Amino acid sequence: MFFRQLATREATLSYFFGCTGLGKSVAVDVVAGDEDWFVEEARRAGVPINYVIDTHVHADHYSGGWKLAARLGVPYCLHESNRGAVRHDFEALQDNQQLDVGNVRVQVLHTPGHTPDSICLLVTDKRRGEAPWFVITGDTLFVGAVGRPDLAGHEAEMAGILYDSLHGRLLVLPDELEIFPGHQAGSACGAGLSGKPSSTLGFEKRWNPALSMTRPDFITQVTSDIPPRPAQMDAMVRANLGLPA
Repeated sequence: MFFRQLATREATLSYFFGCTGLGKSVAVDVVAGDEDWFVEEARRAGVPINYVIDTHVHADHYSGGWKLAARLGVPYCLHESNRGAVRHDFEALQDNQQLDVGNVRVQVLHTPGHTPDSICLLVTDKRRGEAPWFVITGDTLFVGAVGRPDLAGHEAEMAGILYDSLHGRLLVLPDELEIFPGHQAGSACGAGLSGKPSSTLGFEKRWNPALSMTRPDFITQVTSDIPPRPAQMDAMVRANLGLPA
């Protein structure tokens, strides 16, 4: 298995990983303008890109995912809840769906809260074992923080949904699981993010303050500590939905 993490604009973290043995790979949360980087990394690895996935419809940067997918003629993937909202052609991912990436298995976890369509990607390298190795958490769980719940409106309701996603889908996973988030310090998608671009679930359970709160306290905390909305958010969302400017 190979794995690449790309630190890009707006403190965003993008990912490219896959299986060189069987020649398959996945690009995750591609930022507009970085498409050539993924094409070049695929060339260097000697693999095609088989899936391009956005963990949600982004509000803080323009996505390059659908452009990269169209350029390569491969599926652009979003959670199925985006049917009827996103105008780009996309492959609808379902909760618990598994993607075959050669010796790598990617399981889709629907984790709404930051946005209704948010997903995490649970990744297993089958050559090393059947236990999952890491999870790409998008904007659901960061190092030292969690995603903001207000971008879709109804922030108190969404904060409760985020709490349920964290405790019902992520915190039940093994402590040794590595986490790779969608942002690091400097992002407007959460408050209190660390500058460290990865962690483990066990470390976050122990030291991430948002993960040890009761549900009411969590809702109060994450709705009272909301950063300013991302600049040009409305234009970015419209573009990422495929709507006219």
